[in-house]
Amino acid sequence: MTVFRVVRTTPLPAGEAWRRLTDWPAHAAQVPLTRISVPTAGSMAEGGRFTARTGVGPVGFDDPMEIVRWEPPGAGRPGLCRLEKRGRAVLGWAEIEVREASGGTLVTWTEELRVRGLPRAADPLLARAARRVFARAVDGLLAGRTGPAR
Repeated sequence: MTVFRVVRTTPLPAGEAWRRLTDWPAHAAQVPLTRISVPTAGSMAEGGRFTARTGVGPVGFDDPMEIVRWEPPGAGRPGLCRLEKRGRAVLGWAEIEVREASGGTLVTWTEELRVRGLPRAADPLLARAARRVFARAVDGLLAGRTGPAR
C-alpha cells in the first residue's frame, strides 16, 4: 500500500476545476493506454460507478471504482469526491478536493494505492510512478487538454 498526493493551484473557479476533474471519460485522454467506461447513469453522485481499463488489447486490467462521497463545491465550501477502488488487481481509494483560494482554486488529489501481488518493498517505486502519472493527468484535466499527456 502506498499513499501519494498531488497538489495544484489553478486560476479556474472551483466549480470548473471540479467539473474537469470529475469528468471520468476525460481521464482516459490523460493516462496512457487507458479507457474509461461509465455504465451507470448516476456516475456523478454517491453510488455511481465507472471502470478504468488499462492495457493493450486483451492484456491489461480493470480498475472499477465507486463514488462513496460526492460533495460538489458551493458558496464558501470546498468540493470533495471520494472513490473506492473495487477491483481484483487494484485496491485503495482516491480523494479529490477543490477549495477556493486567492486567485483561483487549490486542488488536492490524495490516493491510497494497493496492487495485489506486488511486494511492499515496491511501494516507494509505485508511489513515485503513480504520483507522476496522476500529476500529469491532473495538469492535463485542469488545462482542458483532450489529447494524451506529454
